[in-house]
Amino acid sequence: MPELGCAPDVLSYSLVLKILCDDSRSQRALDLLQMMAKQGGRCSPNVVAYSTVIHGFCKEGKVSDACDLFSEMKQQRVEPNVVTYTSVIGALCKARALDKAELLLRQMVDDGVRPNNVTYNYMVHGYSSLGLWEKAVTLFREMTSKGDIPNIVSRTSFIVSLCKHGRSKEAAEISLAMIKSGTAVSPSTYGVMLAGLCRDNCTDEAIVLFRELGAMNVKFNITTFNTMINVMYRARRREEAKDLFAAISANGLVPNASTYEIMITDLLKEGSVEEADQMFSSMERSGCAPSSRLINDIIRMLLEKGEIVKAGNYLNKVDGKSISLESSTSLLMMSLFSWDGKYREQIKSLPARYQFYGGVTTVE
Repeated sequence: MPELGCAPDVLSYSLVLKILCDDSRSQRALDLLQMMAKQGGRCSPNVVAYSTVIHGFCKEGKVSDACDLFSEMKQQRVEPNVVTYTSVIGALCKARALDKAELLLRQMVDDGVRPNNVTYNYMVHGYSSLGLWEKAVTLFREMTSKGDIPNIVSRTSFIVSLCKHGRSKEAAEISLAMIKSGTAVSPSTYGVMLAGLCRDNCTDEAIVLFRELGAMNVKFNITTFNTMINVMYRARRREEAKDLFAAISANGLVPNASTYEIMITDLLKEGSVEEADQMFSSMERSGCAPSSRLINDIIRMLLEKGEIVKAGNYLNKVDGKSISLESSTSLLMMSLFSWDGKYREQIKSLPARYQFYGGVTTVE
């Protein structure tokens, strides 16, 4: 540059620093930064120059070098900004050095630099990765209360992680608070939360949450409806489960194979054989193909209830291709229709190809 009559300054040097760091040559960038400091004057490194090299070290996983340069920066009376702090905090979190990241976060606040969305995300993810869920939840609530709302990917990931680790109540509280403040939550997240509450034996809480969300005009997808129908049956609230099934179309949705499977198996469990039969017919008319597992479940439940003729109707659907007879179904038939079986005399009610079970002798 001097040959062209141009004197380099901190801006031109900073551009070179960025090029070097982008090319994963942060050590070379550090050499140049130190040369700038020696030259002084117009070339003295500023916060942008230091932050560029620190970020470069962090990207390369050289956390110790990044921390050393951060300390040197402070000694040179160049005050770090939110980018500088966040780069180092992020690197420390990735290195699982959460104790150091916490100290730096406190120092950041004490220095009057406000953490941003990215800073908090690093800390929350860091706590979560170490299983420090209470700290993660506390910090997540703190950041949202200050208006630093994580993007939809980050907040969804955090809520899902809480549910997977048995903290679905906290996930539900956080989601409700965000929705009430006008922050969107993805439809799939509702299903995860509700399923998490059920898995954690919080059925009543799941029902309350579902109603609260409905009162806020939250739009559910079919997976959420399926989850809640199952929840209602588990809670012995059969009529509410049926009402939910009826409400699917009113919400512009269409029952899928899982919806029908839940309804059919739960109707059979409660002894509503005719209704289950009608639901199966609706499933076929809708174009949803029943799975082999569902057919076997239906056959076993009907046999156990003594509904031999109806079980025979479903046995006719076993084609050995898309639908096969499971070993547990075969064993049950062997037990029920063998020489000493409970329904031996009704063997003729089965399709002909299954009547050979009547000639089987069970061995104790």
